[in-house]
Amino acid sequence: MAKQYDIRITDVKLVFLSVDTRVPLKFGSEILTSVTCARASVCAENENGKVGEGVGETPLSVQWVWPSVISYEERHDALISFSELLVPFCKSIHGSGHAVELGHNLVFEKLPSLLTQFNDRERSGLEPLPWLAALVCVSAFDIALHDAYGVVNEIPTYQSYGVKYLNFDLSRFLEPVRESVISFDGKYPSDFLILDAPDKIPVWHLVGGLDPLNKKELNGDEPVDGYPVHLEEWIERDGLNCLKIKLRGNDSEWDYNRLVAIGEIAKEMNVEHLTTDFNCTVTDPNYVNQILDHLKVNHPMSWDKILYVEQPFPYDLDKHRIQVHSLARRKPLFMDESAHDWKHVRLGLELGWNGVALKTCKTQTGAILSLCWAKAHSMDLMVQDLTNPMLAQIPHVLLGAHAGTIMGVESNGMQFYPDASRKEALVHPGIYERRNGVLDLSTLRGPGFGYQMKIEF
Repeated sequence: MAKQYDIRITDVKLVFLSVDTRVPLKFGSEILTSVTCARASVCAENENGKVGEGVGETPLSVQWVWPSVISYEERHDALISFSELLVPFCKSIHGSGHAVELGHNLVFEKLPSLLTQFNDRERSGLEPLPWLAALVCVSAFDIALHDAYGVVNEIPTYQSYGVKYLNFDLSRFLEPVRESVISFDGKYPSDFLILDAPDKIPVWHLVGGLDPLNKKELNGDEPVDGYPVHLEEWIERDGLNCLKIKLRGNDSEWDYNRLVAIGEIAKEMNVEHLTTDFNCTVTDPNYVNQILDHLKVNHPMSWDKILYVEQPFPYDLDKHRIQVHSLARRKPLFMDESAHDWKHVRLGLELGWNGVALKTCKTQTGAILSLCWAKAHSMDLMVQDLTNPMLAQIPHVLLGAHAGTIMGVESNGMQFYPDASRKEALVHPGIYERRNGVLDLSTLRGPGFGYQMKIEF
């Protein structure tokens, strides 16, 4: 029987927004200097006839979602084309329900066939659009759907994930590991979320592979725009306490020396937490193990500061079934790019991963379901950034606040394109500035994701 809060989709819109970076950002072997953001609108109506509009936004980060030797332009154009196909596709989603239920139908039941059709017709004889890219394209629409549910029913989206609103419990969507005492019967997302989320959460800064660490490393080409240009300046200005270190994954000497150098800065400037990101280029756990072991012997304080290791290994877990138990025994090991959904998280757990990095860019529905599965199986959580500007930052930081992560949320849009978010920062200054090592979410109030601003299409 339908609930009065159930919504159905009545209209869908999409626009693209282009943003240039102030400094380059290295992804694996590629350099990001601009990004196209997809902004989607979903209009909806509930069973009582109340109507409303939800909005979602995601940067279509080509280098991250589709690492390849084919040209950036070809991959970018394919992402744009696929996103445009999603407008009529989302309009065709019939029936009503909770945003999780509609989102699951959209993302995990219907999207795979659309991707297959797109690759057969538009990419025939060419490198196919990856599933991760499809997820990122659809995420703007899925986020908008969750926002619309809250707006139509006049409640914050994160207060809608309980038995009062959903028609089905989590057993409809999730399965525990085999021969487990874990059960999702009678469980809802609200059972795994921090519903009374804090207004202030710790924030992580990204140290890119091209980033100068101090004045000595400046070459004179840095932007003169009032923002910090090297790591020590960022730490001092923002009171940073958490640094995520981008490494190469194919040059152990460079990676080790980079960790040592940043570890020394962390020691001198009282930064407590570090994490390493090897850019998914490692194929043998011993590569990371040896770096960590050398660090532990020669720089034990830096070793102690490493809170976790972010995915060093290739995206495709099915293809690269690397046993990672030896690394996970040294430091918590978090899936990121491979954590497409809870089934991939389950495979990761079997291979030895013990943590999951969630991202709203892989859909709000998927993030919520993966969160529930991971927590039920005692895996740790983080919420990682896709360098989210503008509206994309808001659902991202809300997930970080409600997920119960091991340490806040990563947020680096203010490093790479701070001016892109000036309009949003007038309403929500605390999530577009990092001060005293935290983000301030206190302005995010009201229905949906609490945007509280007029959004243009």
